[in-house]
Amino acid sequence: MLNIGVLVSGGGTNLQALIDAVDDGRITNGKIVTVLSNREGAYALKRAEQAGIPTKILVSKQYADRADFERDVVAHMKANGVELIVMAGFMCIMGETLLSAYQNKIINVHPSLIPSFCGDGYYGLHVHEAALARGVKVTGATVHFVNEITDGGPIILQKSVDILDSDTPEILQKRVMEEAEWVILPKAVDLICNNKIKIIDNIVREA
Repeated sequence: MLNIGVLVSGGGTNLQALIDAVDDGRITNGKIVTVLSNREGAYALKRAEQAGIPTKILVSKQYADRADFERDVVAHMKANGVELIVMAGFMCIMGETLLSAYQNKIINVHPSLIPSFCGDGYYGLHVHEAALARGVKVTGATVHFVNEITDGGPIILQKSVDILDSDTPEILQKRVMEEAEWVILPKAVDLICNNKIKIIDNIVREA
């Protein structure tokens, strides 16, 4: 059984997708043991509490040094026996301190088909605004391992979503979450919990 720690900042819809997937058996051999938020009042914390999952708040803005914040995150994860960290709507770029402690053990979900509309500055609605402004006909979501490059780690899973002429950024965001993010994030976690993937030359392969 793999112990999972989830990092959140906001509403926690992706966290809820993970909780539901554990409950209904789409994630096996994995258990969410802690949910950590870098923001007070994040609704994701309430979702965790309702599911009986212990929570922790470490407000990143209260740290003068980002490395100190990361050290406290690592200490909390280690204290809870966390073996896989999932960034689920975590609005904080992490650096060497966390990445070295959990190398190839941190994953993130991004609301586009990487390498399109990703990297610094592409988060939340900004991603969907950019996709609509560019006029692409297909977008989607990507689950990837986290490394030192923003959205640059090995890709685990992707799922496409059609763009409609009537889409606004808000409508597109909702559809990408429902049709892609909430599908592939639990699936990626299940693959990792069951040792079904490996990384070879920065590419994810079946194990």
